[in-house]
Amino acid sequence: MKKLLFPLIFITLMLISCSGDDIEDYIPPEPIPPEEPVEPVAYHTKAKELFDLINQFYGIRSGAAAGLYNENYPKKSGDNIASYLWPYDGLVSGAALLHELSYDVKYTDLVDNFDLYYRPSAGNVNIGGYGSSTNGTTGGGTRFYDDNSIVGISLVEAYKLTDNSNYLAKAKQIVQFLKSGEDNIHGGGLWWNESEKNISGNENSNKPTCSNGYATLFLLEYYTVCDQSEKSDVLAFAKRLYTWVYNNLRDPADGCYWNDVQVSGVVNKTKWTYNTGVMISNGIRLSEILNDQKYLNEAIESAQGAYSYFVRPAGNLALAYPNHDPWFTTKLIRSFVDIEPYYPSAANYIKTFINFLDYGYTHARFSNGLFYEDWTGSDPKRAEQLLMQAAVLESLGVVALYKGESANAK
Repeated sequence: MKKLLFPLIFITLMLISCSGDDIEDYIPPEPIPPEEPVEPVAYHTKAKELFDLINQFYGIRSGAAAGLYNENYPKKSGDNIASYLWPYDGLVSGAALLHELSYDVKYTDLVDNFDLYYRPSAGNVNIGGYGSSTNGTTGGGTRFYDDNSIVGISLVEAYKLTDNSNYLAKAKQIVQFLKSGEDNIHGGGLWWNESEKNISGNENSNKPTCSNGYATLFLLEYYTVCDQSEKSDVLAFAKRLYTWVYNNLRDPADGCYWNDVQVSGVVNKTKWTYNTGVMISNGIRLSEILNDQKYLNEAIESAQGAYSYFVRPAGNLALAYPNHDPWFTTKLIRSFVDIEPYYPSAANYIKTFINFLDYGYTHARFSNGLFYEDWTGSDPKRAEQLLMQAAVLESLGVVALYKGESANAK
């Protein structure tokens, strides 16, 4: 007991001495607040930001071509006064999506500027059509049937979005122009352009999937809005072209589509994403219009084949679409969006694309915000071209609408 007495006294004294006013009370440190999560940037916001950058870097603000866009940034020696029709239509397609997303992008001004590419005739063909280039006032260059078809698709879209009947009237003119490109050589189909039909030894003299596939898509879109008196003829034309492509350019092994039939009759078996994509979209529309499951089955087979053929591991990505020609791939993705309600597995195809697009947003842009052609980030390639930026714009808009976004969302 004595042995315990001293320690108890010592502890008591220590407690008394520690209770003095000269000792600060213990104050625990403030907890470190967690970092605020970074709010992901919405796809519609990314699309609008890129549209603004395109206007900043490619837009022509003065001179004969004011209101149009340059083919390249920076502009190259030898470039035309303004871009070719194809990339300009790509930009209009992206602007249409921004318009749907409730942005004011002067959309109708862009659509109206298609007139600057219009040629009322060419050579001995007195049928109006859109040339591949412009001098800022009128159209020039070769009139391609695929170019005219994608303009027609844009005009029908503009009519649906604005209810401006002028756009419908202009689309109607394209039907007549496309008819001038069809003949019975190789069993039917459209040539690539009106200047190089049936020329032996000319590799540009061919009947490609792009001309026939996009003409079919335009005709099926036009069918939904044209006058009742036109419908039978328009639908018959679309079915004729679809059947020709299916019979002559479809690879039965995977449902993907080859590029073209040469004037010699030899098939160029190169496969591009957009050729298969447009035929998927055509199959869906024909199935809906005709209530025929056969066309939908063909579209599903092509969707499965396209994903298997075109999607591969690339760099740090487990799965990626091709690292070139993003405009082509965008058209394939639009077909996957079209088919998803009928074929739910397409949601996985779209998800792979969104991951690819997200990776490109992080790893394949210049400091000024413009994108590489190659979304894996390994090589800018032809990033200077307007078409490459327009492809990203359209892709971002497609994803934004797919996800149900809107600029007006709270």
